[in-house]
Amino acid sequence: MKLLTVAIPCYNSAEYMNQAIETLLSGGEELDIIIVNDGSVDDTQVIAERYAAKYPSIIRVIKQENGGHGEAVNTGLANAKGLYFKVVDSDDWVNENALKQVMEVLKSLIADGNSPDMFLANYVYEKVSLNKKKVINYRSALPRDRIFTWDDIMYFKQSQNILMHSAIYRTKLLRNCGLQLPKHTFYVDNIFVFQPLPYVKTLYYMDVNLYRYFIGREDQSVNEQVMIRRIDQQIRITKIMLESHDLMQIKSKKLQNYMVKYLSMMMTVSSVYLIKEGSDESLDKKQELWDYLQNHNKKLYKKIRSCILGRSMNLPGKFGRRIVEVGYNISKKIYGFN
Repeated sequence: MKLLTVAIPCYNSAEYMNQAIETLLSGGEELDIIIVNDGSVDDTQVIAERYAAKYPSIIRVIKQENGGHGEAVNTGLANAKGLYFKVVDSDDWVNENALKQVMEVLKSLIADGNSPDMFLANYVYEKVSLNKKKVINYRSALPRDRIFTWDDIMYFKQSQNILMHSAIYRTKLLRNCGLQLPKHTFYVDNIFVFQPLPYVKTLYYMDVNLYRYFIGREDQSVNEQVMIRRIDQQIRITKIMLESHDLMQIKSKKLQNYMVKYLSMMMTVSSVYLIKEGSDESLDKKQELWDYLQNHNKKLYKKIRSCILGRSMNLPGKFGRRIVEVGYNISKKIYGFN
């Protein structure tokens, strides 16, 4: 069995997929790379097959009808041969030295019989057009270089949420928890790093800058205008996450608090973009989303409404909406997203 499977979802990725593949190849023979061609109409398949022919013991190619990012991840997970599983998007890449270090630590943990359910490393926002980088690390939130549990975690800043970029899961755990991402939907990475968490019992954090997250394409799903156009999909993902667990029943209070905080962020993102769009229809959708949360889980609703983000999202009138926009613009500068 391979040590680590990396799925690369590709949709018309011919222009930039080479960098993702080349940097991953530094993982060597213990890496299982699955290039999932999700219905591309450019040269994605040609490039993928060229790599598979050159590295047949490392790279596999799976071609499927277009099902979206989530379906490509599902396909990668279903066909994974590695003990661990990670997703690297086709326009991103990894640091080769950091990957080698991560692989060595994973090997040693497995050899000692202490392999964790989740392995975490840092990621870097790469704003190539502006020649800017921003490292997201977990030094103040997680113990380093040892196995730990949720009861050992510390305070997560708003910029320190666990994202797909930082997460490596035990493959068996993802399968056993029934992870299945929805088709033809953006922002499914939030489900990927939320729904499995109560099944994770042991974690390990390594303070290396592994994942490089490219920011800046106009058609990128996290582009502000794109997010406003796709707000219905953001709302759908938020509702799926709300329904995935009764957070009030989670035994670890620290994990419960983290997941509530993550959901607060999801509610905030949806609310902010609906407010920024500004139409009566969008403002009605915002109210409907908060009503949905209240009807689904009153205790969770009160908990999210009581936090700073929750309170600010429901300030009345134009003044309240302006406060939200100002806060959002400040957050963009602090945390480097979009």
